[in-house]
Amino acid sequence: MANAYIQNIMHLTFHVKNNCYIDNNDLPQVIKYIGGIVHNLGGILIAGGGIHDHIHLLVSVPKSISLADYLMKIKANSSRWLKTVGSQYRVFAWQDGYGAFSVSASKIETVKTYIANQAEHHRKKSYTEEVEDFFRSYDLGQVPPLRGSDH
Repeated sequence: MANAYIQNIMHLTFHVKNNCYIDNNDLPQVIKYIGGIVHNLGGILIAGGGIHDHIHLLVSVPKSISLADYLMKIKANSSRWLKTVGSQYRVFAWQDGYGAFSVSASKIETVKTYIANQAEHHRKKSYTEEVEDFFRSYDLGQVPPLRGSDH
């Protein structure tokens, strides 16, 4: 086959660092900005959402960039931009780590719904419990300690 055909859909999630938070009113703007970063990197933002202390993205990852570099660029550029939004974000940063989970074509709508319902979801479950669920679902073993993310 002369060409490479790739569909790499990933559910990404990452948490804010230390005592940084995103105002719920600013969250749609943050997701929109991240969508622009994703587009500029050659990907597609399929869905995005979250709450004050973490976000979820459903994205296509282009073949031209590694997943680690993709996330580094999304996090670095969105963090840099958010610092310009208001003085409350002058020390804003994302934690170094992230979750990245592959999504089959048959589960895209399920993940979109999951991301859209983050506020309701986190009325019942902490971020730590959510990550523990991901580890169980993907059979990843013991969850490492999550610093500063059990809000």
